[in-house]
Amino acid sequence: MKQLAVIHHSAHGHTEHIAQHIVAGARSAPNVEVALLRAEDLARTPDALTAYDGLILGSPTYLGGVSGPFKSFMDATGRLWRTQALKGKVAAGFTVSSLPAGDKQSTLMSMFVFGMQHGMLWVGNPFLPEQHQGVPYDEAVNRLGSWSGLVAQAGHGSPADAFAPGDTKTARLFGQHFAQTLARLTVGA
Repeated sequence: MKQLAVIHHSAHGHTEHIAQHIVAGARSAPNVEVALLRAEDLARTPDALTAYDGLILGSPTYLGGVSGPFKSFMDATGRLWRTQALKGKVAAGFTVSSLPAGDKQSTLMSMFVFGMQHGMLWVGNPFLPEQHQGVPYDEAVNRLGSWSGLVAQAGHGSPADAFAPGDTKTARLFGQHFAQTLARLTVGA
């Protein structure tokens, strides 16, 4: 049984809402146990990450990067980096911003670099945008067109669950794809 942690920071509930859809998708895959964890908590206990085979990282995009609490979590893993304790684990990232672009790719890139520095294996978002197949834009999987990780958009000040149906559908598929990939891989030194 593989162990998967979906690690997130969510100031207003939007990123957590997407994280919950990722968790639901991941739980649909066999042989994978999934935990939803807050980055703020792991910043105090980063060694807990060693118990997981896969890590999905999630942060809102603030001013073109991860949020402060998520960055604090990343920085807290310095000792794990020095010992390469996360090497060989599988990782992916997701982010939410209030604008369609919102510089979300730079947030994903910081997560990608974090994963690479720790020696992790990165899983992207393999889904073609469905609007090119005639699906209405708001209902389309990967409607915002990101392959390096999952991106979603929530309007500024909107309720935490106010996402286009395509974004929540993509989150579930992303979680399922990651869990299936994790289950297929032999993780470890």
